Amino acid sequence: MTAEGLETEKKYDVDAGTTVPDLAAIPGVGRAGEPREAQLEAVYFDTEDQVLAARRITLRRRAGGTDAGWHVKLPPGPATAEGPGPRQEIHAPLGQADVVPAKLLAHLHAYLRGSDPVPVARLNTRRITHALYGDDGVHLADLLDDTVEAELLRRAGPQQADQKLQWREWELELVHGKPELFTAAAEVLAAAGARPSAHESKLRRALGESLPETRASDAGAKQPGGGKPDKKRPASAVVSEYLDGQIDEMLANDARVRLEEPDAVHAMRSAARRMRSALGVYRKLYGGGAVGRLRDELKWLGRILGTPRDAEVMQDRLRTSLGKLPPGEGADEVKQRIERELGTRLDAGYRRTLEVLLTDRYFRLLDDLEDFRDHPPVRPSAAPARKAARKLVGKSAKRLRRAHKSALRVKNSPGERPDIGHRDATAHETALHQVRKDAKRLRHAAETMDPVFGRRAARLAKAAHKQQKILGDHHDGVVARIFLGKLAGGPDLPEPVAAAYGSLLKREEKSAAKAEAKYRKAHRKSRKLIRRGLA
Repeated sequence: MTAEGLETEKKYDVDAGTTVPDLAAIPGVGRAGEPREAQLEAVYFDTEDQVLAARRITLRRRAGGTDAGWHVKLPPGPATAEGPGPRQEIHAPLGQADVVPAKLLAHLHAYLRGSDPVPVARLNTRRITHALYGDDGVHLADLLDDTVEAELLRRAGPQQADQKLQWREWELELVHGKPELFTAAAEVLAAAGARPSAHESKLRRALGESLPETRASDAGAKQPGGGKPDKKRPASAVVSEYLDGQIDEMLANDARVRLEEPDAVHAMRSAARRMRSALGVYRKLYGGGAVGRLRDELKWLGRILGTPRDAEVMQDRLRTSLGKLPPGEGADEVKQRIERELGTRLDAGYRRTLEVLLTDRYFRLLDDLEDFRDHPPVRPSAAPARKAARKLVGKSAKRLRRAHKSALRVKNSPGERPDIGHRDATAHETALHQVRKDAKRLRHAAETMDPVFGRRAARLAKAAHKQQKILGDHHDGVVARIFLGKLAGGPDLPEPVAAAYGSLLKREEKSAAKAEAKYRKAHRKSRKLIRRGLA
């Protein structure tokens, strides 16, 4: 069994002989509990080249104390004026000493990328805990007085295996208190001789000179969006920032997909699609064939994630429709058949997805995305962001307008039946699906340039998203009709069963007509905005 929580703490360096001050003197603290002592032994794990430490991730197995077990600590969130940001911490029982629990590994596969974690350091800590309570008796925080002896278990640069280090530190860790407590405690702790620690964690202090350089994207310096648009940034820098956000989304949802959490496949697939769209629109900013290769691999991953996602969407859609059928033997049989068919698709798609997320090809894609973000092959002649974006977003807007006109031309002429993944779709439905894809492309192109154009880009992205969403519902209905048509085409169906299928098909036809009418209205409202683009 695993457990998750948020940890918010601030660390201080103190000398060996420093005396813990009167903690009740901290503003807002009513009293301090009796000190409690524990002996902790923690073995820290990482790869040979310390990829987890480079990303500010901790994996350890700790014996002793109240939270003995395996722990994963993910990078902290952004710091605030009051103190450090929180870290997500995941716990699992002690289990075997050299076997990382599978549910913890699920959070690490996207970073380990096929490498095995091995013991890198052992820390023995004498911990004295001072609990801090408010006047109302609420447990605000703990001051942890730690005397640490660290031993490196592997050769790592200038520091050698078996080398031992010793130090003392304090940690002020929130329990039910607010971050303002860090500010309130600062003066009292400083007067006692405590100094804000130069080390984020015990492991990073133990590794010392052997600590790998923290990746720029993992250094915690990212700033939240907002504020005035920056008109002077090069377009490639804006695209890299956008890719960075989507890579973060992909990595965060990698674990959620492995743990089969709701909506995780959709979120991960959306991140892959956003990156593919942005790279497609802004590909002329870059030289070489890197963009084409990345787009091909993102398309491959999107297709893998699409199988369980499409089954999930259709399952939710048809369950709603099935709930509106009049009860009876026909409805019951149709429901069982649909649940069985879609359940099989969903399970098979999910199994295949989990297999792919452990392949070298997937891990190589993650490496390539991060390398492209950090070292983009920008053309020397690339235009400034505003000029380049206006032109490239304008092309995407023009592409959407052409797709709309094409859909109008074929509306009453089914003609050929081009493939949209379902050979039974009419040419008009295929044309509307292309409008949807081009609306999505424009949306991602515009939202990429939000830091440069601000509200103008946001309005354009919103208008394109509305068309995409409406036509997405239309396309889901097309796929549902094809699916139902195949089930309804079976030989010798009993009349109640055939009637139930017929009712579902009529609902989908009405839904498609309604979605197309909504799309036409949305198109009319946004026509001028899309024609103007970012000009």
